[in-house]
Amino acid sequence: MNYLTKILNATVYDVAVKTPLDEATVLSKRYGAKFLLKREDLQPVHSYKIRGAYNKMSQLSPEELAKGVICASAGNHAQGVALSAKKLGVKATIVMPVTTPEIKTAAVKAYGASIVLYGDSYSDTYEELHRQIDAYGYTYIAPFDDPDVIAGQGTVGKEILDDAGRDLNAIYVPVGGGGLAAGVSAYVKAVRPWVKVYGVEPEDSDCMYRSLKAGRRVTLETPGLFADGVCVKEPGRETFRLCRKHLDGIVRVSTAETCAAIKDIFESTRAVCEPAGALALAAAKKTARKGDCCVAVVSGANMNFDRIRFVSELTELGEGREAIFDCAIPERPGSFSKFIARLGKHAVTEFNYRMSEGLLAHVFVGVAVKSADERKAIQKSFRSAGFHCIDLSDNVLAKEHVRYMVGGRAANISDEIVYTFEFPERPGALMDFLKVIAGRWNISLFHYRNHGADHGKVLAGFQVPPAERAEFVKALAEIGYPCEDQSGNPAYKYFLKAR
Repeated sequence: MNYLTKILNATVYDVAVKTPLDEATVLSKRYGAKFLLKREDLQPVHSYKIRGAYNKMSQLSPEELAKGVICASAGNHAQGVALSAKKLGVKATIVMPVTTPEIKTAAVKAYGASIVLYGDSYSDTYEELHRQIDAYGYTYIAPFDDPDVIAGQGTVGKEILDDAGRDLNAIYVPVGGGGLAAGVSAYVKAVRPWVKVYGVEPEDSDCMYRSLKAGRRVTLETPGLFADGVCVKEPGRETFRLCRKHLDGIVRVSTAETCAAIKDIFESTRAVCEPAGALALAAAKKTARKGDCCVAVVSGANMNFDRIRFVSELTELGEGREAIFDCAIPERPGSFSKFIARLGKHAVTEFNYRMSEGLLAHVFVGVAVKSADERKAIQKSFRSAGFHCIDLSDNVLAKEHVRYMVGGRAANISDEIVYTFEFPERPGALMDFLKVIAGRWNISLFHYRNHGADHGKVLAGFQVPPAERAEFVKALAEIGYPCEDQSGNPAYKYFLKAR
């Protein structure tokens, strides 16, 4: 099969648009390589999937179209099929799991497609897909393993070569079932074979990597769900054949690296892409050499808003710009100030502390760093001052769960009051606070997390006898940070207050 001819004759521009190739200039300067972003997030459905869906459907016979089309998808393929059907004036049925978020079902309905919600998993969904085909005779539109779909996706590769210039070294393409990687690599290797084409997969959803390594298609039992746009158990038969023939390799990236790439794309374009859409840039940052010119395909931007917080939390770790430590400090006045003093000018990104009953209290602290060497130097500094210190920067449990669970109730804490504060985000703000408070009243609880704003939000607890409350309030006024007494807050009462 001549894919070059199929791609050159693909009919995608009745509904798709030719997307720009934008340089991530800040990133290029930082790495000394040229990073170009292929902006498929700017398609009408915010994903490249419209190309393959429309190319396939536009070549169906009138009889096949008259039957109506069907697919099983909760993501970008569903929207591509729905919009293509609207353009062609045919009926579309999309089978989705019952668990599909409303934002995705609403997007598909907006294009006039009918939705069938069935099952909790994609295996259930595909069973229902075949029942619908058997019952109503719909024409099936495959998400990736179809020559016409592959050819439609291959037009991304044509546009890249048209716009990138002759100094292009490599193209990075996200891989799920492999349709985009198969199409792009088939075109590039036919036209400019010296340009490298790399597929990119998440470390926990790497069916194509394992398949290429084994020389046969491999099925994953439970692929990772974070980059749901490439969450596929097994690559397609034809896509595997083409990727095996044309790809120069597969680069696997972590969730944290993907989150960091989402931030990079936002800073360059002000667009929030979905995790699958950031895979290619994450891989380019990981493997591109100084002086290289490379293209990363931003494959889509259908991001659920409620996932942005998780992405933000992991971004600094993905860039290696945050270190997190478990440190133990003595439960006695002045220890807190001594501990903070060891940080010097380093910016604190997070601080979790709750008074304990023992002689030592464990503190969960995050610190902004520029390199692994700086991370090691901070740990050495803590230890040289006599503080127990363990580096948890690469500990997945600590990053994803424990950081949110530090604290809780503590027994035998008397006269505790709690306040929320707004600290200015500048070096020395915490020390200014401690100079007034430390040594006068014991700090029993402290939580701070940098959220990238001008002011950091802090929750702090203090042991202040009733007779000293007026003096304490006067001291807070002296510090001048905006604050509010939360001692009567039911969240404090039921989850943090000592019994």
